[in-house]
Amino acid sequence: MGIGFQVELEKDIQTIIPAKVIVYNDDWHTFEEVIYQLMKAIKCDLETAKNLTWEIHTKGKAVVFEGDFEEALKVANILEEIDLSVEITL
Repeated sequence: MGIGFQVELEKDIQTIIPAKVIVYNDDWHTFEEVIYQLMKAIKCDLETAKNLTWEIHTKGKAVVFEGDFEEALKVANILEEIDLSVEITL
């Protein structure tokens, strides 16, 4: 007679990979276009979008999102809809 051990593993364990979305300044998008797209992508208010856009303009880039990699991909895809220069970093 043998003794059996049963080990059950959770199959729905989610791995959270932290990521950042960076938007780079360019010479062809207007402030209004960037503000609107930021509001759409990160669901922020007008003031936050204006501040991020100003940071992109004056510093050449800004981190506009920090969170889970999958969500960062969604944000980056929305920003890229108007051909913004976007990078995801881990």
